[in-house]
Amino acid sequence: MTKPTIAVFASGTGSNYHAVYKAIQKKELTCDLALLVSDQPTSKVIEKAKEHNTPYFAFQPKEYSSKDAFESEILDQLRIHKVDWIILAGYMRLIGPTLLQAYEGKILNIHPSLLPSFPGLDAIGQAFKAGVKITGVTIHYVDEGMDTGEIIAQEAVKVLKDMDEQSLQKKIQLVEHQLYPTIIQEVITQSID
Repeated sequence: MTKPTIAVFASGTGSNYHAVYKAIQKKELTCDLALLVSDQPTSKVIEKAKEHNTPYFAFQPKEYSSKDAFESEILDQLRIHKVDWIILAGYMRLIGPTLLQAYEGKILNIHPSLLPSFPGLDAIGQAFKAGVKITGVTIHYVDEGMDTGEIIAQEAVKVLKDMDEQSLQKKIQLVEHQLYPTIIQEVITQSID
């Protein structure tokens, strides 16, 4: 039986890309990481992809006439690499109809809050400024909205009195790096059964 193939989409440092990569190396996640896609050609995640010999496609959205134009090119890359699942890991763009239709029910995202609270950008900052005592991590299917897809899993993170935004972010990332590979494995395994 062939293993499912994933593409990770990321825009920043690539800490969740790295967590997924490590889980595959440890055989905790049984899939092939076929491609990294980034809308930030100078991001740290590209350096990580090079270190790990992950093929990557990096693009500048402003060089395209529309979202449909760059998503069509991404779709070509996904087909070349025979990608079954898209795993968003800090990809800072809404997924448009081109990819949503081609990968319906096969796009996962991780978000650093307990959705539906604090969707969108800077969720950790939003939660911190709101003074919540509990925030967390959500893994969900992707739809056309901003962090509105069906929730698959959540894990709470306590906000301690002595925490600043940075220490809260570190605590949330520790949870993300454990939870995401586990849930990816569950979801892609269920899809095979």
